[in-house]
Amino acid sequence: MTGDRPSEYLASLIRELCALPRETEWAEFKVNDAEPQAIGEYISALANAAALAGKAFAYLVWGVRDDDHAVVGTTFDPSAAKVGNEELENWLLRTMEPKIDFRFLRVDLDGAPVVLLEITRAARHPVRFSGQEFIRVGSYKKKLKDFPEKERALWRIFDQTPFEDGIAAERATGNEVLRLLDYPAYFELLERSLPANRDGILEALADDRLVRGSDAGGWDITNLGAVLFAKRLDGFHTLRRKAVRVVQYRGNGRTETLREQEGGKGYASGFEGLIGYINGLLPANEVIGKALRRSVPMFPELAVRELVANALIHQDFLVAGAGPMVEIFDDRIEITNPGEPLVDTQRFVDTPPRSRNEALASLMRRFRICEERGSGIDKVVSQVELFQLPAPLFESPKGFTRAVLFAHKPLTAMDRMDRVRACYLHACLKWVTRDYLTNASLRERFGVEEKNKAAVSRYIREAVESGMIRPFDEGAAKKLMKYVPFWA
Repeated sequence: MTGDRPSEYLASLIRELCALPRETEWAEFKVNDAEPQAIGEYISALANAAALAGKAFAYLVWGVRDDDHAVVGTTFDPSAAKVGNEELENWLLRTMEPKIDFRFLRVDLDGAPVVLLEITRAARHPVRFSGQEFIRVGSYKKKLKDFPEKERALWRIFDQTPFEDGIAAERATGNEVLRLLDYPAYFELLERSLPANRDGILEALADDRLVRGSDAGGWDITNLGAVLFAKRLDGFHTLRRKAVRVVQYRGNGRTETLREQEGGKGYASGFEGLIGYINGLLPANEVIGKALRRSVPMFPELAVRELVANALIHQDFLVAGAGPMVEIFDDRIEITNPGEPLVDTQRFVDTPPRSRNEALASLMRRFRICEERGSGIDKVVSQVELFQLPAPLFESPKGFTRAVLFAHKPLTAMDRMDRVRACYLHACLKWVTRDYLTNASLRERFGVEEKNKAAVSRYIREAVESGMIRPFDEGAAKKLMKYVPFWA
């Protein structure tokens, strides 16, 4: 039913499909016909049709006769099939756009071999095969462009269906839900008592859209429920690549990996363990205070926590084959998530974040895993200034969002780009607290004595020349000059 579906579940599912009075727009039956081009077109058509029909998955079944749905067995073996020298499954995945999850499952039914192709519904964009979009009309496969009314309906569905409401596992029994989800963690995070019985637990999970009653009986586990509270994310086929990867490198490059680990739990139930693991890998500085030597984290723990939470919450879950990643180097930590930001990276401090995953963000705030809307990045920048570190870097390489925290370096070792970024973010932080960047405030940020204020004036001038800050009042006396971000 999930990552490794038991054969009895597959047999039950196939029997249910065979019991359909006829082929539907989201289910197709074959005996041995397995021409690769046709399979690719069917994946596109069935994925798009499943979205239209409100189904989490579509199915293509070999070994079942089309006319009477009798189980007769098949000679088709997808693991042995090739297109040229390429394995069939790899070839199909390569020719699909956007990439979707599908998989071939084999089961013996009444002594007859049957192959089930389970296809995840289309989300956000119609699925194309070799550049062409297909759809099912009744039991026929057609080109989507020839049915504009279905195409319009499909786009309306994409606009209205958030990732969180998608289905990670269908038709689970109550006991299976409790086996798959870390439900005690849900009640613990909400500081609520565990209900006395299974029905009370399921009702509470359903109230927060973590599960919902299935039309076919039992319970559907939503993407929201699985991604937050899965005991094992790889137990849910469509979410197995969304686990957080933590990689530690030797030095400042990616040539030598010291450690690499992939998280297994859901984001909410596994968050404290994830942060603890990351902090355990981060270097620390030894300092002496009042004759006692103590270890101080190189990076502010609150900043690391907030940036990791942001990466989980604001990622684009529909980017196939990619999940959040934390990379630790000797001189920095980089936190990357799939999906380009919905807010300009230069406006992260002052603009409340727009999230693709509002239900996920809301629950993470209720669990106190992340800050209230709009205050998280402010605290990251504030903590970095408190530690007198180089300013964080927010960037958006194609298809991704990345936040970088840098280890301490003396002001004399910072280059012009470091100084300009620090001035700009300091001005942003001041602006959101109804204050202004001044020579005195920037001296305090950099830990510079008043006798060196001329050097700080030079840093301010660099930022003005770069177009990142501007004088609040051009006509003010030099000693009274205040500065604001360029957009203020």
